[in-house]
Amino acid sequence: MQAFLATLNPMLMLFLCIAIGFVLKATGILSDDAGKTIAKLETWVFCPALSFITMAKYCTVKSLTTHSINIIFACFVVFLTLIIAIPLAKAFTKNNKEERGIYEYALAVANFGYMGDSLVLSMFGSEFLSFYKLFTLPGTIVIYVWGIGRLIPQGQGKKSAIKSLVNAPMIAMLLGMIVGLTGLGNHLPIFVESTFNSLSACMGPVAMLLAGFTMARFNVVKMLKEKKVYIATLFRLIIIPVVIIVALFGIKEIARLIFEANLDNSILYLAFFYVATPFGLNTIVFPESYGGSPKAGASMALISHIFCIITIPLLYSLMTLIFN
Repeated sequence: MQAFLATLNPMLMLFLCIAIGFVLKATGILSDDAGKTIAKLETWVFCPALSFITMAKYCTVKSLTTHSINIIFACFVVFLTLIIAIPLAKAFTKNNKEERGIYEYALAVANFGYMGDSLVLSMFGSEFLSFYKLFTLPGTIVIYVWGIGRLIPQGQGKKSAIKSLVNAPMIAMLLGMIVGLTGLGNHLPIFVESTFNSLSACMGPVAMLLAGFTMARFNVVKMLKEKKVYIATLFRLIIIPVVIIVALFGIKEIARLIFEANLDNSILYLAFFYVATPFGLNTIVFPESYGGSPKAGASMALISHIFCIITIPLLYSLMTLIFN
């Protein structure tokens, strides 16, 4: 119960932010232009601030060496999610190729950034968040190299993989790693560290405000009637996380038996917050930006964010019982 409540409280906080964002848009207090401003602040200020200060403080030579094995396991998790997601998407969209791409992305990539970062930071602190950021690095690369292309309708302009990787959060993360590895992270001026910490604290709540704001732009009743989205949500929030955690635990135990590699269970929790979060907003933003239909993505975002309030605390509490 303690583990359940420890996860439920930050989940309710994030959901309340979603509700506030929804009300602000639905009542007309904020216009459509406000959503674009919020998105730019999130992309260019809050998220990069969190990435930079986390890596600057905790990405040292020692921590990178100690947790390099996590990146290897992360690659396995990313590979396994793709193997599951790509064929599974065909079952949801037999003939519609555009919608199939959305389902492939949604089932392969959870909202491990905005929501995952917020949960890990609030539950475990910034040091564990630095390990989480490194763990999610392969997944972040997959988003820009493969994922965004699945969301853009065929025939529309697509950036190259290298150009897609050149974005503010990624650059901030790399700069933070350089500062941390060189030891400069321990000598940042107090006002600089305080500024970045304050901006970082805005990342999660503002991201959820944007989520609610974006969902309010669509017909809620119609979104809630998308029956197959409920099945996709079941896979996204329960089935895929369970499969990934069980498979990862099996690989970890095999490594222990064959190579005598003593890996603790923290890697399972890193993987959990990577795969168990709901569908993200990219399934709305990119199709709509390139003239596609945001209908499926909007339904996914709304329904999965409602159910994750229960599924994430429930699965997390079960993990603490099984894996301690």
